Amino acid sequence: MGLTYLFITLGYSAAPGVVIMIVFLPTNILGSISVKKWQVGQMKLKDERIKMIHEILNGIKVVKLYAWEIPMEQLIDRIRQKQLALLKKSFLVKNLIASFNGASPFLVALFSFATYVLSSPSHQLTPQIAFVSLTLFNQLRSPMVMFAVLIDHSVQAIVSNNRLKNYFVADELDPGVVERDHKNDASCLMIAAAKDAIEFENFSAAWDSSDSNSTTLQDINLSAARGTLIAIVGKVGCGKSSLLSALLGEMGKLHGRIGVRGKVAYVPQLPWIQNMTVRDNILFGKPFDKRRYNQVLNACALKPDLKILPNGDMTEIGEKGINLSGGQKARISLARAVYQDCDVYLLDDPLSAVDAHVGKHIFQHRCILLCQVLGSNGILREKTRVLVTHRLCYVKIADEIVVLKDGQVTEKGRYSDLLKQREVKNQNLSGATKGVRRSSTKSSTSSSVTNKHDGKLIGQESVETGKVKMSVYHLYVKAASYWRSSLFLLFLAGFQVFQVLRSFWLSAWSDEHRHHHRNRTSIGVHLGVFCGLGLAESTSFVLSLVTLVFAALSASRNLHAPLLRNLLHSPMSFFDTTPLGRVLNRCAKDIDVVDMLVPMTFRYLAACALQVISTLVVIVISTPIFVVVILPLASLYCSFLRYYVPTSRQLKRLENKYRSPIYSHFSETIQGAASVRAFDKVDEFRNASGSVVDSFMKCRHSTITSYRWLALRLEAIGNLVILFAATFAVVSKELGWVSSPGIIAVSITYALNVTEVLNFAVRQISDIETNIVAVERIAEYTTSPTEAPWENPEEKPPANWPLHGGVKFLNYSTRYREGLDLVLKGFSADVRGGEKIGIVGRTGAGKSSFALALFRMIEPVSGSIYIDDVDITALGLHDLRRNLAIIPQDPILFSGTLRFNLDPFGRNTDSDIWNALDLANLKPWVASFPSGLDHPITEGGENISVGQRQLVCLARAVLRKAKILVLDEATAAIDVTTDAVIQATIREHFAKSTVFTIAHRLNTIMDYDRIMVIENGQIIEFDSPSKLLANPDTAFAKLVRDAESES
Repeated sequence: MGLTYLFITLGYSAAPGVVIMIVFLPTNILGSISVKKWQVGQMKLKDERIKMIHEILNGIKVVKLYAWEIPMEQLIDRIRQKQLALLKKSFLVKNLIASFNGASPFLVALFSFATYVLSSPSHQLTPQIAFVSLTLFNQLRSPMVMFAVLIDHSVQAIVSNNRLKNYFVADELDPGVVERDHKNDASCLMIAAAKDAIEFENFSAAWDSSDSNSTTLQDINLSAARGTLIAIVGKVGCGKSSLLSALLGEMGKLHGRIGVRGKVAYVPQLPWIQNMTVRDNILFGKPFDKRRYNQVLNACALKPDLKILPNGDMTEIGEKGINLSGGQKARISLARAVYQDCDVYLLDDPLSAVDAHVGKHIFQHRCILLCQVLGSNGILREKTRVLVTHRLCYVKIADEIVVLKDGQVTEKGRYSDLLKQREVKNQNLSGATKGVRRSSTKSSTSSSVTNKHDGKLIGQESVETGKVKMSVYHLYVKAASYWRSSLFLLFLAGFQVFQVLRSFWLSAWSDEHRHHHRNRTSIGVHLGVFCGLGLAESTSFVLSLVTLVFAALSASRNLHAPLLRNLLHSPMSFFDTTPLGRVLNRCAKDIDVVDMLVPMTFRYLAACALQVISTLVVIVISTPIFVVVILPLASLYCSFLRYYVPTSRQLKRLENKYRSPIYSHFSETIQGAASVRAFDKVDEFRNASGSVVDSFMKCRHSTITSYRWLALRLEAIGNLVILFAATFAVVSKELGWVSSPGIIAVSITYALNVTEVLNFAVRQISDIETNIVAVERIAEYTTSPTEAPWENPEEKPPANWPLHGGVKFLNYSTRYREGLDLVLKGFSADVRGGEKIGIVGRTGAGKSSFALALFRMIEPVSGSIYIDDVDITALGLHDLRRNLAIIPQDPILFSGTLRFNLDPFGRNTDSDIWNALDLANLKPWVASFPSGLDHPITEGGENISVGQRQLVCLARAVLRKAKILVLDEATAAIDVTTDAVIQATIREHFAKSTVFTIAHRLNTIMDYDRIMVIENGQIIEFDSPSKLLANPDTAFAKLVRDAESES
């Protein structure tokens, strides 16, 4: 319709202008093709960055213990720089396209008017022709601009749609891999007709079923009758956990058959704990049955733990069970399975992290053994149990022992039969009859990181109210740089000034027809000035957008870097009490808003503000009487703003708040996906996910609805502006106040655009208030409290420190957070350099708190720790932690190569790394990979076994060449044979180092120099093993007796 009116007004002279518009269309398309390619790349890099941040924050404790914050920061920063480079290209092209579209009305007008006045001497450029045409050009510009926006959004939609499509068509787990009788279909007749609860027939499987060369399980033939206990044993990496995964349907079948009869319960090797109460973790969606619930608590030895928790079983557990010990998490995971009352129980070494007396209680008296063997009230006496274990003393009572080697069943039978076979005895069951095996687990922190009064650990996410502080805007402008921001506004203001001058020049040109003089010189002058003003206008616009691109990239860089640095520098108490979803929300969505939305919102807001000002100035200059209605209209306008802006701002804050649970729930579900599927809880978790998404969408829907409410009212104000401008223009002409038709035409032309501008301006005011909230939220975590400095130039340790490795605790007391109970109380000990110290004690005694204190993961309340006579509280954290070594209980690996996981700083030679792998008994395994040290490690090290991850941690410790080594339950997931290799490595390689071992197997510390027994945060015994055992009343002697009776 606009083109029709344009040709009616200008005739065929409009053709050149229309051609220019058409020429701009392929320019938009070609530019968008390039943008699409870069968009795909930057979204992949964004995913990679978020994935790495997620991994690092998941393993933040290990990162801090190893003092790896800087290489991890550099790793993420490299990804971020690549992402920003693609964003820069994308922004420049998109803004150049926007510049062309913005300049199109001027170019169209220039060529159309030039053609019109030069094509015939009779063609006079009157105000009626000039400004009607100009209005039509402006109306045609909106579709052009929207076309560019539509292409940009279409590119993003296509990229996102392709990513979703690739995800939806990716390989999924085949539910038919495991035949289950409860489906009542023909394919399950084999297992339904059999008396066996589990049956493998010539079954082979791999984690990647498309690669026939990567077989993990090979030709498995195995069956388990109902109600039997099957023990799976073997060395690290032999396929024990994979066997259970196959029963769960988590692996790809290569050939053969596998069947399971009845409902399945699964206890993973690394306990999966939800961020909810102890009771809710155990119930796992089932109705509360008090009698059954108490039976389970007693069976899993949880009653004593509940007594020390501040709110009993209603105490909230932190994310991933952060405020529980390893043993407590394992028992809650076991209790969840027991409470479900299933038919088949798959137990992946669930007792590896519990005390000897607790393990004995669970195994002997309640859960696992058959009723007729050791008791009459075992909860699982009628259940089929498949137990993967390294605690070989348990296999003696199993109905059948299955020995795995390299993914194959090498031996099967009862313990007495297998023990007679020399090879099996030597390689797989050695040490099974040795009495002293285990002591205890990682110290509980439950009473240390949970609020003592209400049992709450994770508080509600705070939501700011009221107007966003000016300091937040200042922070963004500062991050963008003051001079770039100023240049942007200057160029944009220049664009508006030249646009207004061009309009008034056109007015003066069109008024010349009244003087009835026309010559080629005047036409040339008018066209030349019109062209010059237009080019100045376009140039200013291009420069403003290019300046904005560099300002936006500067802001993105300067907001992300300190956020990441501060997160890595935050104390562990921050991560104990802050769900990962909240942190990821800042790093993902809020950073994305800063990258993509905030710069554009500032651009549009500044452009709208300047355009509104220029419109009012033009109308007032043209018809001064319009001044009388500005104040009433402005008051009406502001009243709508006062109502709408705070509402939309708070709705945006609520959107951000309710987006965090989406991230948290998704992360938690993915981590426990195997358990969710095993317990057939997929629908419940899907519904829970839908619930948190619905909460978010309620806020989102309200935001959209409120904008439509505003748009109707602004439309009315815009119509009033047009009414008054037109009425006053007519009145002024009739009364002789204004004599120039061109001036009146300028006034009406600008007034016709005011509705759209006002609408857009209010939207930008609202958007800047809502989007700047992302900067506010980033600033919250950028300025949160940090731990001590990583480096302290004024207190550097001596060269080659520590030289001897002597450690002295002097009346040391500490707690996990302010206001909580002390976990170490008046702790004093003097350890000579090179001594080997075994640390034992009951769950919650403070053993792991000792290790955390040594690494300054928690700071002292009173007292001091000295290493070689240097007060460690005066040192920078990295100066301390770099000179200590630890093999943690939870072996954490990161995405990347094996080399990166061993030596992220790149300080060691290949020879050093291979030597460390040899000492860790990993050299043959790594040498078998085509890529060797550059063998890829997936997220969390999921592509290797837990035992192999633990050996990688040993290799890390060897590379450190530290004089002080701490082993925190380091061999929980390792068989006895491999444990012996590790102990031999420690004795040989760390012979001159001070070694603190939080004991996993008591026989490994019986030859240590001294044993430290901790109880209730205090040392109650500290002497040589022989002296402590000489007195049967010592706590250590009692622990040894418990371990012996367990065997």
